[in-house]
Amino acid sequence: MGQQLSRHPLTAAGILIALGIIYGDIGTSPLYVFKAIVGQGTINPRLVYGGLSCIFWTLTLQTTVKYVIITLRADNKGEGGILSLFSLVRKNGKWIVFPAMLGGAALLADGMITPAITISSAIEGLGIFYPQLQTVPIVLVIVAVLFSLQRFGTAVVGRLFGPVMLIWFSMLAILGFTHLAGTPAILKAVSPHYAIQTIVSHPDALLIIGAVFLCTTGAEALYSDLGHCGLKNIRVSWVFVKACLLFNYFGQGAWLLEHDGALLAGSNPFYMVMPTWFVPYGISIATLAAVIASQAMISGAFTLVAEAVRLNLWPKVRLVHPNLLKGQLYVPSANWILFVGCIIVILVFRESAKMEAAYGLAINISFIVTTMLMTVFLLQKRVPKAVAIGFLVIYLIIESTFFVGNVSKFTHGGWLTLLITAIIFSMMFCWWWARKIKNRHTRFVDIGKYIPIISEIGRDKSIPLYASQLVYLTSANFDSEIEESIIYSIIRKKPKRADVYWLVHVDVTDSPYTGEYEITQLVPGRLIRVDFRLGFRDEQRISILFREIVENLVANGEVDIKSNFDTLRKYHIDGDFRFIVLERVLFNTSAFRFAERIVLDVYHLLKAFSLSEERSFGLDSSFVTVERVPLLGPSSLPKKRLKRTK
Repeated sequence: MGQQLSRHPLTAAGILIALGIIYGDIGTSPLYVFKAIVGQGTINPRLVYGGLSCIFWTLTLQTTVKYVIITLRADNKGEGGILSLFSLVRKNGKWIVFPAMLGGAALLADGMITPAITISSAIEGLGIFYPQLQTVPIVLVIVAVLFSLQRFGTAVVGRLFGPVMLIWFSMLAILGFTHLAGTPAILKAVSPHYAIQTIVSHPDALLIIGAVFLCTTGAEALYSDLGHCGLKNIRVSWVFVKACLLFNYFGQGAWLLEHDGALLAGSNPFYMVMPTWFVPYGISIATLAAVIASQAMISGAFTLVAEAVRLNLWPKVRLVHPNLLKGQLYVPSANWILFVGCIIVILVFRESAKMEAAYGLAINISFIVTTMLMTVFLLQKRVPKAVAIGFLVIYLIIESTFFVGNVSKFTHGGWLTLLITAIIFSMMFCWWWARKIKNRHTRFVDIGKYIPIISEIGRDKSIPLYASQLVYLTSANFDSEIEESIIYSIIRKKPKRADVYWLVHVDVTDSPYTGEYEITQLVPGRLIRVDFRLGFRDEQRISILFREIVENLVANGEVDIKSNFDTLRKYHIDGDFRFIVLERVLFNTSAFRFAERIVLDVYHLLKAFSLSEERSFGLDSSFVTVERVPLLGPSSLPKKRLKRTK
């Protein structure tokens, strides 16, 4: 954690950046929370006090205690998020990968719903002036422009995020305080008595619980963006943000008490607390805040997909860096998946009120996953077992209660969230399991037995020179082993003579950023193994990294890459490099279990839309040869007995 703090000291600029990056989602929740709590029913003090009390204690227990105080301490070399936490604790059990995939899938589903509900809630404020206005086309245009701009990066727009969100939170506090000052009795809602009474006795308690949960959506962003802002900046800025949110919620509650017995009738308390002359400005600021909230969620989804790719939990897809700024990432495939999903959500529900049911479930699932992984982390850090189990029990009770409340809205829209989450989880699960199956049937041999043969092939002038420098990517974790398929490629398929043979292995570490390598001279100057150790957030541009290593080895006199053709060597011209990528193809899949065959079918479908091995490792295709090698499945088929007749 010391490294993190030194990179992000507590500064005014750091706090402003935190306001712009982290709090868009949770900061725009006042747009729809109280509207969802009251619904179409009659305004009554019991509901107002109970709803406010639930909001206050949810923000306190769920966001402040769980995330700001406890979870932010689980930093992975300064980085946070579900997959960073998974990388910290995955050695504690093979089962940990399943909740990690579920949490990642839920966050990606949330990336589709957040732009839809936040932008719709903001634009629907225009209904105050134009009751017959169709807001859906406006929302669709804003969403289309937002996703279209992703390819250019967010560096320029990002500079505006902090100041805009500062204006937004200041507006929330001022508007809320003006009504709160006139009805100070509303502060009684701080008492947990009102929250408990509402949960226990209100006839629509489950619906209210599901609506209240919307006030804490976005809490996961505090942890996910830890690496961008730093612990101290997040904690200090949260004090300001929470105060502004509570002022606004209590101000809305005071306005509702002033209209005791009335029907909300589609009106939004968020806009009702504004003076009429200010509403156009309020709608404009709310729209900007909604766009910022959506942008933050989209950027978070890109980072999540990039991490999942490098942890082998997602198909290999193209990752683009629009500029040289660290953290600027664009994932084209994820961008358009989110865009299509967002459009579907808007067209299916059309109104923010109908999206609320779908919104809470995705985040609720990710909260439960974080609770499970954090418990493992606390036990790993040797926190007293009673404390860790207490944390697990308390937050599972809280989040399970919210989950029941959200599930109660299943038929009203929650089904879509679960469907999207299930589809994304299935993709991650099939990709992960299929790789396990393929690795299980990859055969390794002792490389020592083949070193003399490889050395002689390199000197055998009767074999045509295949390449001066021949490079193979290997998945063997130990330098004493090699895939049988590589031996087959060098020796048996068609002998490949080279001046130097290279074996390159990439190990993805549990740390976000690692840039290390090791050199093993299996045969000095003739057979060399390179082991990369790269973090799960590092770019795996092997072609560039390998060239840098070769240049270092040449400078140190550890290897000679000059061409051995007489003419070329006379003029000190380097020999050519050729990368061999072995594509493992499974045969005899009928011998696999039914579930494994289904997984492999899905895997092959995903692979058809994913990057090839050479592109995923950043290799120049002009220097790459792809060889398909058989990867035999289990030999459970009965052997046929053939009889010779002649």
